[in-house]
Amino acid sequence: MKHFLLLPMLLLALPARAASPGELEDDDTSAAFSLPKGVRLLADQDYGPDPRQRYDVYLPAKADHAPVIFMVHGGAWRTGDKANAQVVQNKVLHWTQRGTIVVSINYRLLPASSVATQAEDVATALAAVQAKAANWGGDRAKFVLMGHSAGAHLVALLAASPSSALARGATPWLGAVSLDSAAMDVEGLMQQRHFPLYDRAFGSDASYWRSVSPLAQLKQGGAPLLAVCSSRRRDSCPQAQGLAARAATLGMRVQVLPQALSHGDINGLLGRPGAYTEAVDAFLASLM
Repeated sequence: MKHFLLLPMLLLALPARAASPGELEDDDTSAAFSLPKGVRLLADQDYGPDPRQRYDVYLPAKADHAPVIFMVHGGAWRTGDKANAQVVQNKVLHWTQRGTIVVSINYRLLPASSVATQAEDVATALAAVQAKAANWGGDRAKFVLMGHSAGAHLVALLAASPSSALARGATPWLGAVSLDSAAMDVEGLMQQRHFPLYDRAFGSDASYWRSVSPLAQLKQGGAPLLAVCSSRRRDSCPQAQGLAARAATLGMRVQVLPQALSHGDINGLLGRPGAYTEAVDAFLASLM
């Protein structure tokens, strides 16, 4: 099996440039959008006592042993919300019409909660959602993790080392989709010039960097992962390719999908008709 696969770029490449700090944050705060006909929203379901430990469930009109997309928002590990239109709108419009349940979660944020704690929240939420999936017509054996930016890092961290989620009662998932994370190799990132937001997230302790680094935590037997990366940045695609190369040595399937889109558009445009969404759909179909 060919474990390291660089998917062809499906959109016209633009000149590479560094991202601005603002591009790395999910700053869309709009929440309202019209649900597709027949889709129901179960809002603010809890998976813990903290107000941030909540998730929303978007149910197709007829769900029967349906796959579930489990979405984790971005926001530099310190902002963002599960209901932001950029996080859910096009994904819900696209996948619920194909009979897929979409779940979008919140988690505790910096500075009160560390990145490691956030990863624990995601793992706890996953176990809680899987436990209830059958009640909504979902199938706990057909979960796909998805995250953008900081959420992409958290999803990749769980994919690299599933043990924390399994210890909380989660069952193995089919795969994961990471939407533009430049923090796959946290140790390498922190040892070179980087944006201050990473100092706020990861601090100065090298042992902590390794503990929250998907590349450092990679274990054999991980589920397949699709790493979407913005070719308009200088950092995201090399980080994704480095993770894929390491995964190949462990027998883990990681595909890299470069897109000539901004950091925000990689999140917000997913689900819109076009080659990008078709490529993600093809990856999801390969898991089922």
